[in-house]
Amino acid sequence: MPIPTRALAAACAALLLASPAGAQSLLERPPNLSGQWVGSSGQLYFNFMHRFTASPGPERKVSNFPTFTMAAGLPYASLVGFHYATNSALVARYPNEWELFAEHAVIQQDLGAPADLGGEVAYNLATRGVDGEVSLARRQGPLRVIVAGRALSDPLRGSDRRWAGAVGGTLRVGRFFALAGDVAAATRRAAGEKVAWSGGVHLALPGTPHTLSLQATNAGSYTLQGMSSGSDQVRYGFEFTIPLTLSRWFGHQQAAMPAHAAGTPAAAATPSAQAPASGPVARSGMRNLAFAPGRVEIQAGTTVEWTNNDPLAHSVTAADGSWDSGLVQPGQTWRRTFTQPGTYEYHCTPHPFMKGTVIVR
Repeated sequence: MPIPTRALAAACAALLLASPAGAQSLLERPPNLSGQWVGSSGQLYFNFMHRFTASPGPERKVSNFPTFTMAAGLPYASLVGFHYATNSALVARYPNEWELFAEHAVIQQDLGAPADLGGEVAYNLATRGVDGEVSLARRQGPLRVIVAGRALSDPLRGSDRRWAGAVGGTLRVGRFFALAGDVAAATRRAAGEKVAWSGGVHLALPGTPHTLSLQATNAGSYTLQGMSSGSDQVRYGFEFTIPLTLSRWFGHQQAAMPAHAAGTPAAAATPSAQAPASGPVARSGMRNLAFAPGRVEIQAGTTVEWTNNDPLAHSVTAADGSWDSGLVQPGQTWRRTFTQPGTYEYHCTPHPFMKGTVIVR
């Protein structure tokens, strides 16, 4: 059954309306749990997940189960898009599975909340039903744990509803590696349907915004339905993420650059800038090629602290060139104390589409 034209047009329109404004990489979510990943506003995301099985000899036939994801990060911690699985076994005689989805992060730990709380609403064209998920996640040191509850349309009983629960997490092993795993079980499982599970090794590619996952699972497509249903077959594969920042090509580029932007290499953050703050501290960060939050309001005398959570170097550079962090390497932090009221605009010199504002009262 082809995807309805109106539904596809609505999804494409949502992608095109993304406007420039934290987010999560594969290092913070296991293969079959999104943890309400919402991306960054003004970014398009293309994820390619390829899973396959091999039959016993002598044929050793390889069957492929790819899922493509296209999505756009919107303001107010939201993400809209679609998943397309080209080889789905969810519904008989319906080999192509489409899921249109919208996700929203209600609160985020990166922005000072005690945990991440979010939800997803999706429409699966194979089951012709609405699915939903609510998830809660918390990061403690290198460990991030996610629990989720799902409401699913029953593919065998039409409009009937069934439920699923899932739990999983990631364990960071250094800045560029994580171990991940999850399990999910649905009520009223069909004959042959098993508890779904997955495990993987997740990698951030240094110097790029891309991440890669090498994984094994008994689940099929990367949809709420597919991630909740396991089989007797173990599927091996990978997922690769490609974020595209719209303002990198279409936004206004910063005209005024400090001297090192014209050819002199940027220095690292100075030791004095790394000294502990003696007064109030407000925190921001760099994640997925964006400052998060990009707007910080503080009182005079407050120190703003920027931590680079990306796998590539960034800078915090005043729009007028009056102050500059130099290159802040992945995992490093840079601080500046603002003593005078005013509005201070800044950007990243290597990535001038990354912009932020500090408002001092």
